[in-house]
Amino acid sequence: MAKWFVAAKRADFEKIGERFHISPVLARIIRNRDIIGEEAIQKYLYGTIEELYDPKLLKGMKEAAKLLRDRIEAGDPIRVIGDYDVDGICSTFILKKGLSACGASVDSCIPDRMKDGYGLNERLVEQAAADGIRTIVTCDNGIAAAEQIALAKEKGMRVIVTDHHEVPYEEVPGENGGEPGKRYRLPPADAVVDPKQPGCAYPFREICGATVAFKLIQELFSGFGLAGLSSGKKEERGLLDELLELAAFATVCDVMPLRDENRILVRHGLSMMQDSQNQGLRALMEVSGVGLPGKGKKLTAFHIGFVLGPCMNASGRLDTALRALELLECESREEAIPRAAFLKQLNDSRKEMTERFVQEAAERIESTSLKEDRVLVVFLPDCHESIAGIIAGRIRERYYRPTFVLTRGEEGVKGSARSIEGYHIYEEMTRCSRFFTKYGGHKMAAGLSMREEDVEPFRREINRLCALTQDDLEEKIHIDVPMPVSHVSFSLVEELDLLEPFGTGNSKPVFAQKDLLFLSARALGKNGNALRFTVMDDCNRRWEMMYFGNREAFDGYVREQYGPQALDDLYEQRGSGIRMSAVYYPGINTWQGNSRLQLVMQHYMKI
Repeated sequence: MAKWFVAAKRADFEKIGERFHISPVLARIIRNRDIIGEEAIQKYLYGTIEELYDPKLLKGMKEAAKLLRDRIEAGDPIRVIGDYDVDGICSTFILKKGLSACGASVDSCIPDRMKDGYGLNERLVEQAAADGIRTIVTCDNGIAAAEQIALAKEKGMRVIVTDHHEVPYEEVPGENGGEPGKRYRLPPADAVVDPKQPGCAYPFREICGATVAFKLIQELFSGFGLAGLSSGKKEERGLLDELLELAAFATVCDVMPLRDENRILVRHGLSMMQDSQNQGLRALMEVSGVGLPGKGKKLTAFHIGFVLGPCMNASGRLDTALRALELLECESREEAIPRAAFLKQLNDSRKEMTERFVQEAAERIESTSLKEDRVLVVFLPDCHESIAGIIAGRIRERYYRPTFVLTRGEEGVKGSARSIEGYHIYEEMTRCSRFFTKYGGHKMAAGLSMREEDVEPFRREINRLCALTQDDLEEKIHIDVPMPVSHVSFSLVEELDLLEPFGTGNSKPVFAQKDLLFLSARALGKNGNALRFTVMDDCNRRWEMMYFGNREAFDGYVREQYGPQALDDLYEQRGSGIRMSAVYYPGINTWQGNSRLQLVMQHYMKI
């Protein structure tokens, strides 16, 4: 089980509450997110698009913008080369549409996941040369494509890299016995715009590829005298506002931390997406039943990350990412709806495949010595390589271990990795780089290619080098406020909306209650994976509590701690006598016009 900790960060919560017209509870939650000082709190609660950082602060931006202005004015054909995930698709759309608005002769290309793999490759460079392309602009890739960019330069093309991934490096011994250092290897492009590159003074490095692309277009629009961002009112919006929506969408889907600039970008983008100018986004919301006025609940980062984004990702996983790009390029609802419906069907198929291989991965771990490893390396030869990352994420959640899921591709083995806090997976992979034919990524996620005969040696070596302790491998649950559920009210839940959008780096606030009496449980959903409890608090008040976690693990824990009869009584609604502490967050459940308070349990523990 995870370890629970109550955040004990100090501040004058009453004073903060009075200054910003919020409750002391909310002030405490904000302090727990290390938002300190009046300026930072003001920006966190009420930051506006005027506080987005100047694109010129990105190293390489001046050179990239000038080169593109010159190429546009010269009439040179430009090709945008993106990637097949949501960030790459949105980046491609942003650059293609933005460059076109500046008068460029521009087209785009997204690599095929199965045929091309990730990022720029020799075939794409050769094809661009054959098509008479004079300038290549990469997005969400390119920082690790030194050889491919050198080839493009040999063929007389100019190359601009826009990316957000870590810059490849090699470790070099320290001088005179000192600490080892890093020698970074930037690609030989005409301009590189990547906040992770050495010497970049951009104030916030954790932006996604689509935001980097958006910043480039924003700078170009300024240079060409085109309209900038509006206040967000529909009648005032222009093209740059539509492109900001896509940058916000990609920020959530690429699991960027929702702090600082990302928080402002996503909050502003969400408000505009509710009535989006983009027909493809509108259609995707419509077929998914979320977001649009009159079509579903208020659009949140959750809907983007877990409903809409996966549909767009499914195109690159099971078909071609061009379908998602074409959806975003639709000019009418009639054109967009069937395309959106097809992506939703693809994602439904992807879900079924994922469930099957998550189960196979778990069985493989449990039945072998893999379960003793601190870094999980699971080889699933028959798994579709496109869902390896999703499976790695699910296994990481189940075992709280850094996880690699590898599959058999057309040429050798391909795979994806997902990490935990305290384990920089890209840096650890760099220490084992001799096993990879290709790799790239960042702190929490990565992709790779390797020879099949190296799978087992790599598993042994990555574990040998692993410095994670047993304490590191126990998930830590940080509780914002130990608060009895009897203190939950409609006004508190409504006030918590000020903290949205929630996601990585700005998680939903959680509370804790000791000694809840679990009266009954009922399984819900297609597969019975969701649980709805009736619980009683210390004031003898009954509450509805939902749980969307691992039902098998919950049942096993209750059976072990309280006995099989107690579990049967719980599901048979006979009164179980089970008392547990719960970590929860409060919400409002509205059905057929009626609203009631609801608790959502995240973790549980026998008192």
